Amino acid sequence: MVLGSGLSSLVADLPATQRISYGACAELPRPSVPGHDGYFVLSSVHDRRVIYAQGRVHLYEGHSARAVTAGIRLLAECGIRRLVLTNAAGSVNPDFEPGSWMMLTDHLNLTGTTPLLGAPQFVDMTEAYSRRWRGRFAAAAASIGVPMHEGVYAGVLGPQYETPTEVRMLRQLGADAIGMSTVLETIQARSLGLEVVAFSCLTNWAAGIGKDHLSHEHVLTTGKAAAATFARLLRAALRDAS
Repeated sequence: MVLGSGLSSLVADLPATQRISYGACAELPRPSVPGHDGYFVLSSVHDRRVIYAQGRVHLYEGHSARAVTAGIRLLAECGIRRLVLTNAAGSVNPDFEPGSWMMLTDHLNLTGTTPLLGAPQFVDMTEAYSRRWRGRFAAAAASIGVPMHEGVYAGVLGPQYETPTEVRMLRQLGADAIGMSTVLETIQARSLGLEVVAFSCLTNWAAGIGKDHLSHEHVLTTGKAAAATFARLLRAALRDAS
């Protein structure tokens, strides 16, 4: 499970069997953005082993698409079969209030790149996000009373936030939320045969929709507040999971 901006606190109260710095893995670049701690935390939920990746690196930090997705390849080599991705995102859909969660049904890759460059890897992305696991998480959210939106995530380069005009354009393209991660990890994971489910913590209105100016500090604060809710959701979804 990859934890996005402000969501590392999700593991604070979990029993950790091991904590490994990304620095112990030569192939992994080190995160430089606040809110991305750079540790693997090995734990369990309902006796199911879970690896939490506290943070990620991004294209806007100067990394290539291959470097950004190095952690996904490493986890696949460790034998994982299912990947849960989380991110902090701005809401473009006026019905999706900040502070809530959105489960990704699809994405728009607007980064201009892919981790599959350099080889003819023609990966089918018809079902980028597992219908089976989306159904399980939707049922879990309903069972514990957690509102869960479903929508399309636009992955952009960053690091600047979008202008109001860009936000209106992305809404016209079908986006419900905008962020600077996740899509490349999903592409890499699907090319490796992993089952993927992904969630956006909607930390703010995108530019031009709300009245507030955007800041990373606000993103981190909202993400930390929403982490406990997602921890409950994960426990409910993994109960009796197969």
